[in-house]
Amino acid sequence: MSISKKSPQEVEKMRVAGRLTAEVLDFIAPHVRSGVTTGEIDQLCHDYIVNVQRCIPAPLNYAPPGYRPYPKSICASINHQVCHGVPGDRQLKNGDIVNLDVTVISDGYHGDSSRMFQVGETSVQARRLCEVTFECLWLGIAQVRAGAHLGDIGHAIQQHAEQSGYSVVREFCGHGIGAKFHEEPQVLHYGRPNTGIRLESGMVFTIEPMINAGKAAIRTMADGWTIVTKDHSLSAQWEHTILVTETSYEVLTVSEGTRPKPDWIR
Repeated sequence: MSISKKSPQEVEKMRVAGRLTAEVLDFIAPHVRSGVTTGEIDQLCHDYIVNVQRCIPAPLNYAPPGYRPYPKSICASINHQVCHGVPGDRQLKNGDIVNLDVTVISDGYHGDSSRMFQVGETSVQARRLCEVTFECLWLGIAQVRAGAHLGDIGHAIQQHAEQSGYSVVREFCGHGIGAKFHEEPQVLHYGRPNTGIRLESGMVFTIEPMINAGKAAIRTMADGWTIVTKDHSLSAQWEHTILVTETSYEVLTVSEGTRPKPDWIR
């Protein structure tokens, strides 16, 4: 396994890519409302990335081994869709929760982030799932520093999710990122403390827990991309791109509209 540590010059490019990614999510937020289609959201994001930011939407035509090329510029996953939802003609409606996952390529480097959005008046159960998943993200981030282990991140996420009555999707995980969309290491959202790779300053990876209200089992839809919960329960996800520093971490996917971490997480 080869894990790259980013040079100061690379880190600076990734700060720019991360900020631009977060700004796409800021831009699209007012458009996430009842009646809009996920295809329209995708087109708005595409045009903003390409025409305003002068960047590249990384998901468009992305084709890892065994997959057909991804046909859109962002992922939009609604309600029981776990991740990689392909935007299309489906209209958002009051009560929906939707994850928008954006990856921008700027000057050859990637920024990757996702947020949950709530459409109109959502249920108490949906709001709680989104909130606990946000807390899982930040509890995982809070473990990051040089000398810690990947298992520390996964354990913190798994413990909070399961204590809250939820389950952690295991088939998908965070990942190293840089000049490539997906690099080593794989960042699992479950695990045991003090296990796994030891973190070193300069590593950059995503943390992106997918938390289900029901069981953890998932299945793939006919489009070959969209992942859903097998029991049709709600699923939520939040994601940031993180830089490991000597004493702590730096969140690279930040902008004016980025939600701050919960006050109680140190």
